[in-house]
Amino acid sequence: NGVRVVIECKRDANASVILNQLYKLSPLQTSYGVNNVALVHGRPMLLSLQDIIREFIAFRIECIVRRTRYDLKKAQERAHILEGYLIALDHLDAIIALIRASATPDEAQVGLVANFGLSDIQAKAILELRLQRLTGMERDKIKKEYEEVQAHIARLEAILASEELQKEVVKDELKAVVDKYGDARRTEILHADGDINIEDIIADEDMLVTISHLGYIKRTKLSEYRAQSRGGRGSSGARTRDEDFIEHMFVSSAHEYLLFFTEQGKCYWMRTYEIPEASKTSGGRFIQNLLSLPAEDKIRAFIQIKDLMNPEYHNAHYIVLCTKKGQIKKTSLEQFTRPRAGGIIAISINDDDQLLEARLTNGGNEIVIATKQGSAIRFNETKVRPMGRTAAGVRGVDLGEDGKGNEVVGMVCVDPADTEVSLMVVSELGMGKRSLLEEYRVTNRGGKGVSTMKLSPKTGELVAIRSVRDGDDLMITTRSGITIRMSVSDLRVQGRATQGVRVIRLDENEAIADVAVVHDAEAKAAEAAELSAAAAFESAANQAIADLAQAANDLADSDNAEAPESEETTED
Repeated sequence: NGVRVVIECKRDANASVILNQLYKLSPLQTSYGVNNVALVHGRPMLLSLQDIIREFIAFRIECIVRRTRYDLKKAQERAHILEGYLIALDHLDAIIALIRASATPDEAQVGLVANFGLSDIQAKAILELRLQRLTGMERDKIKKEYEEVQAHIARLEAILASEELQKEVVKDELKAVVDKYGDARRTEILHADGDINIEDIIADEDMLVTISHLGYIKRTKLSEYRAQSRGGRGSSGARTRDEDFIEHMFVSSAHEYLLFFTEQGKCYWMRTYEIPEASKTSGGRFIQNLLSLPAEDKIRAFIQIKDLMNPEYHNAHYIVLCTKKGQIKKTSLEQFTRPRAGGIIAISINDDDQLLEARLTNGGNEIVIATKQGSAIRFNETKVRPMGRTAAGVRGVDLGEDGKGNEVVGMVCVDPADTEVSLMVVSELGMGKRSLLEEYRVTNRGGKGVSTMKLSPKTGELVAIRSVRDGDDLMITTRSGITIRMSVSDLRVQGRATQGVRVIRLDENEAIADVAVVHDAEAKAAEAAELSAAAAFESAANQAIADLAQAANDLADSDNAEAPESEETTED
């Protein structure tokens, strides 16, 4: 007859997450650890469940043996007195005469011991015996009690002599406790690895993570951004300070691990749900309040990993790092699986260089590096041997004789067998295009590469290169915080040496800060969630309409049943 509580959730709420939050934040479910340390023969020991049961049974048997010995002693003492009573009853007249002839109780006690072979205890008990116990009925009670005491003594001696009988006593006593206090269990004991993890109370949904130039980070639900057509003006994104702008933007699920790489070559760990959630117009939180970043360092690259605890995944993947001066390095993912609060060294950076990109590869990818002056180089990942975390790497692209005025703007790692992937390049003044990977010939690392975009004052310098597919969306952010989301399919495939088309209209003195890709699976998941919510709302509305119609019919039937019958009818 327990009380059942029904909690109605909002339309867009996740019922399982709410239930886990109730378990975590209320006494609805309690999980606690047990330290099974007990004194065993005077020594503290850590016991298993089987050991606890074994020691408990041994303890109960010891208690029963000691109690039985005590009860046996008391029964034997009572039997000894009853034996004296029976001797007195058999010689009643002589004992009465002896007592009457004695001057004092002590003299009578001595006479009883000397004449009838009684002990002092028996003689004293006889002297204290009331006269009413000498009647015939009382004599029968004494004999009956003596027989019962003898049977009880035999039972106690049998228990002391048999371990099996001692265990039977343990079981009988436990059954008696169950019969007296036992009732139906109201709670449920489940086998579990431990307490509810933080992941259990957080929905694993897609989030858009943004990092500003001054180091403000936030996560926003992807559903807050609607898609627009190519060439639109976008919608207002994060509000930043006059000297700040959105520098990094990417899509991540709430439970993913994020490996952040700084421009000085260090790596830090964070889960996506640990990033403060905010609206798309919010500025976010200073990242140095979340990570132990030095004041002079800043986040430059990131990698998303679904499972950081899978050894097979670690050994089959690598992290490829690229700097602005064209240095490239490959390190096994396994060397980045032990998080530290203060971060670890990911690559040694020269004084005049900075880390720019970090990518996760499978050992057989092809790498494309693009430069600010519109060139790109393509080479196989096998051209870069695996190195330790503290290595500085090797040259990936040649930036020219002195390298002045030119630097790397991006790096992508693609699977050469994937025919659906194409390369998207965007310039700082809002021009962009996508080209097929096959248009970039494979060379050795360290070359100057080929043209990837025809640059002009209309386009400005190159700012980003990304790998995309037809079903993907682009998230383009300007330095003032304006964001536009558009479909990749709106951009036709063009040659690598063309200027491309305008992807966003920019105001005067405006420029593009970053380009992120929303992959097809992520976009479909968000669309499916919206359709599911709409279908649930439509179903609830239809059910409400049906309930109202049924109520109206019931009310009409009730009125017709209560109305008096008329003798005359009128036909219309």
